Amino acid sequence: MNESIVQTDNLYFSFKAGQPILNGINMQVPKGSIYGFLGPNGAGKTTTLRLLLGLLSNHKGGIKIFGHHLAHHRIDILKRLGSLVEQPSLYLHLTGYENLEIYRLVYGCKKQRINEVLEIVGLTTALNKKTKQYSLGMKQRLAIAIALLPQPEFLILDEPTNGLDPNGIIETRELIKRLNKEFGTTVLVSSHILAEVEKMATHVGIIHKGNMLFQGTLKELQLMQSSKSALEIETNDNNRAAALLNDVAELSQTDTTIIIPYKSKSQSAAINRRLVEGGLEVYALHPQHNDLEQLFMDITSNN
Repeated sequence: MNESIVQTDNLYFSFKAGQPILNGINMQVPKGSIYGFLGPNGAGKTTTLRLLLGLLSNHKGGIKIFGHHLAHHRIDILKRLGSLVEQPSLYLHLTGYENLEIYRLVYGCKKQRINEVLEIVGLTTALNKKTKQYSLGMKQRLAIAIALLPQPEFLILDEPTNGLDPNGIIETRELIKRLNKEFGTTVLVSSHILAEVEKMATHVGIIHKGNMLFQGTLKELQLMQSSKSALEIETNDNNRAAALLNDVAELSQTDTTIIIPYKSKSQSAAINRRLVEGGLEVYALHPQHNDLEQLFMDITSNN
């Protein structure tokens, strides 16, 4: 997965006479990935997506999509991607099918494509229902169906689960995963909720105050998380236990526990064996993991 669908080079942007919104963003979205673009509200996510779609100008730095400069090949690039930025634009007095028909004519798709996208997003049974009667989740899926009409290779979704109930969030997440797995669609999805992105993303970019603080695979982010994990140990004599373990790793003590940087399950087993062989009773061995949500908070709060 070395080929990049999106590549930005020191992307800067600010509104007139205002504080910079983006400060040298270098984004790489690998082909075939689900790229979770994470950051608090106001971090610069939507601005970045608008720049990728050519909806904002006067930026500094380069933007390449499908290996072509956006400034010189915008129309050709836009024909190969779909997007949903902020709120979906739907005609509420029309049915789901009628909404899709309007956009089908704009895109120049075959009529059969409407039924195909309705099946993909799971709205076949609601095609003749007025859109104003749709739930928020159904409206979101209809908007994604519109974005899928031209069979895009690349899909940009800005906070697609924002405001949805738990069922709507699950439906949208599973749809994104299906599009990626079954149709090979590369998806760039922005969110301010790491726990949600963690359930579907293969790659992650974290932006805060216009700066890219982390970019890599989800596995690399999880390794950062595990490196900050700790093993809490409780015995019948913690002072003796600390003396037995002082050559294992740098440790600290509280009133009731010993804390050692956690490495693996085998490390825990070896420590337990040493303590038991040393004549101690081991009451507890608790790996304490900083979850990814906390890691996200740590990354953004320190910058």
